[in-house]
Amino acid sequence: MKAIFSTIFFLFMIVKPSAQQTDKIDSLLADYSRPGNPGASLLIAKNNEIILQKNYGLANLEEKIPVTPQTNFRLASVTKQFTAASILLLIEGGKLSFDDNLQKIFPEFPEYGKKIKIRNLLNHTSGLIDYEDLIPDTVTIQVMDADVLKMMMGQDTTYFEPGSKYQYSNSAYAVLAMVVEKISAISFPEFLKKNIFDPLGMTTTVAHVEGKDTVANRAYGYTLSGENYVRKDQSITSAVLGDGGIYSNVEDLLKWIKSLETGKLLPMLLIKESVTRGKLNNGDEINYGYGWHLIKFLDYEVIYHTGSTSGFRNIIYRIPDKELVLILLTNRNSGNEKDTRNLAEAVIQEILKK
Repeated sequence: MKAIFSTIFFLFMIVKPSAQQTDKIDSLLADYSRPGNPGASLLIAKNNEIILQKNYGLANLEEKIPVTPQTNFRLASVTKQFTAASILLLIEGGKLSFDDNLQKIFPEFPEYGKKIKIRNLLNHTSGLIDYEDLIPDTVTIQVMDADVLKMMMGQDTTYFEPGSKYQYSNSAYAVLAMVVEKISAISFPEFLKKNIFDPLGMTTTVAHVEGKDTVANRAYGYTLSGENYVRKDQSITSAVLGDGGIYSNVEDLLKWIKSLETGKLLPMLLIKESVTRGKLNNGDEINYGYGWHLIKFLDYEVIYHTGSTSGFRNIIYRIPDKELVLILLTNRNSGNEKDTRNLAEAVIQEILKK
């Protein structure tokens, strides 16, 4: 009887937004629902239960296919939390250490790799050169993670002494994907599927490799050209997986978030470390863990990550103290990463109203 009462009490505690709040959220996302516009998929959950789910606009403008909860968007840098989790799984399995350096993992790596540890790659303190700046203007074939590793091996220095400074690095996460391949002896997409996606029932989530797999219910990316949206779904860097190559939908991503709150895949000690502010060599804290930005908003501790790439702007935004998570996926070049966070926080503020 006590268990039944607790369950009923729990259900009553999950209060869904009022009609007025929902209308306000719709107004914040109104541009995504205009006829003929690329769209958005929004999911908000509290205590792991969905309290609001809305879909706006089109996933495919040419075929007029609407966005649904099952629409899969390119996650861009939201992918980094999965790359980090892959590394944590290898560490938990005793196959890797936070203090392993690049030259230990890749013996052919230049001498400077001895100073770059796995931890530096995870929290953006490696100082690795941005691979985007190393791609010749004449290149027409998409760059892949293995190409990024080769670019790093062609360097002989870093931007700064590893561990002395925070500087966001896509290069680091592409290299981490190659670390996963080297240590696990299987491809990065296969590792993700076998160790994360399949165990969590993320049935249509995929680290997409053109010609080797397909993206079900795929949203295509668009950019505004004059008064019309045109498809701009790929760039020269869109095939790099470790820093941004996963496609997923809001419902699969909620399964992922639930696993982080229950320790289904990883021990809670490692999960907690992944959302703990990193430290530089001098002891100064940085606002990044392993695949997550860490900030304060309205006096709440926030765990979030945006994703921005050709045709897509996304965010996962979590407030642990309120057991609240917002997932917003969009398929357009609209604003920068700060704009995406501002939009998410405007929606969150509405949800937090009494």
